[in-house]
Amino acid sequence: MGATRIIAVRHGETAWNVDTRIQGQIDIALNDKGHWQAARLGEALADEAIARIYTSDLARAQATAQAIACKTSDPVAREVQLHPGLRERGFGIFEGQTHAQIAQQWPAENLRWKQRDPHFAPPGGETPEQLRDRVARTLAELARPHVGEQIVLVAHGGVLDMLYRLATQQDVGAPRTWELGNAAINRLLWTPETLTLVGWADTRHLEDAGLDDSSL
Repeated sequence: MGATRIIAVRHGETAWNVDTRIQGQIDIALNDKGHWQAARLGEALADEAIARIYTSDLARAQATAQAIACKTSDPVAREVQLHPGLRERGFGIFEGQTHAQIAQQWPAENLRWKQRDPHFAPPGGETPEQLRDRVARTLAELARPHVGEQIVLVAHGGVLDMLYRLATQQDVGAPRTWELGNAAINRLLWTPETLTLVGWADTRHLEDAGLDDSSL
């Protein structure tokens, strides 16, 4: 059975990442470091054979995807495709709040969130189970037309978390022991029957050059 090779990446850093403020589906732009990370990511993937680049339609993901697209040699891949199924988890009333603010304002809801209750959604948001199902549907939709090829998916921490769980068959409520770094390279292999983890959290492209004022 043929397979689709997948490079899955989380967008570059934003100011709200630094502030530990929940972004969810609010449209927040990359900060200076995030743009630097995205540029480094584009350089790292420049020689990869990429059939298509799919991205969340939120600005931070789009900017990261464009940094990859501008370095690829395939004119089709340079035309980035937006897909709302790659958006971050909807966090409802938590969006725009820091972790500390959430704990103070909604202690009961915060506890269920921190305990990874699979059935809990902040009012107006999604449950982990709903996110997992959305990610699985979107993955199949995007990967199926590209059997025998490689695609790039640019998304968010919650989406990447679910891809890892799907590939390793871990429950949505299991404690997270894996990294979800901004602009890290993660590789998976998709077939209609399985999703396999090939490599995770490769950040070598972000470590071999210092980030100083001249890089921003």
